[in-house]
Amino acid sequence: MKSARPGKDRVVLDTSLFVNPEIRNDFGNTPTAAINGFLEIARQIPSLEFYMPSSIFRELLNFVNEKEIPGRLLAVLHQKSPSKHELTCPAFLLYELIEDIRERVNRGLRIAEKAVRTAGKSDEQDIIQGMRKNYREALRDGIIDSKEDVDLILLAKELDALLVTVDHGVIKWAEKLGIRWLLPSKFRDYLMSFIENEQDQNSSEGL
Repeated sequence: MKSARPGKDRVVLDTSLFVNPEIRNDFGNTPTAAINGFLEIARQIPSLEFYMPSSIFRELLNFVNEKEIPGRLLAVLHQKSPSKHELTCPAFLLYELIEDIRERVNRGLRIAEKAVRTAGKSDEQDIIQGMRKNYREALRDGIIDSKEDVDLILLAKELDALLVTVDHGVIKWAEKLGIRWLLPSKFRDYLMSFIENEQDQNSSEGL
């Protein structure tokens, strides 16, 4: 199975690092500025390699003007799809996923039943909005519900990489597979610690 070059730690990035307004401010106040801010720091850390699944990178392009993306991004942030036909996952994950989905469907049914019982007792629009909110939380919160989510997990597993994401569902299943993960709000500090360590090493070698 083809992997990254030896001797380097790998990091797999989710789009939230650049597009989520509550997160990206550590690097810049717009997606493009956040990308440039990340590149400015990342280029100072030769001991790290950065990856993003191709499907996730395509998502990122929906938030930025391609012409504004610096060419060096492709040299620093490698696009790679996971080796779907070569990777294997423990069978217990399939059992847990089925059990999780069944439980969520049952919760969704109870939410719909509750909404029906309150019909005529409250404003119809309020009932619909409340049911949609609760139904969405019951079925989608904490679950992997897209191919892009799966790509993140599989690529991090394949590369034995640190996964940087804010998605609770991705984090939950990453933990089941023993994948290291980090919240984007801590990522800048993580990068700066590498720069500080390398500066300390250079200072020690100069003595």
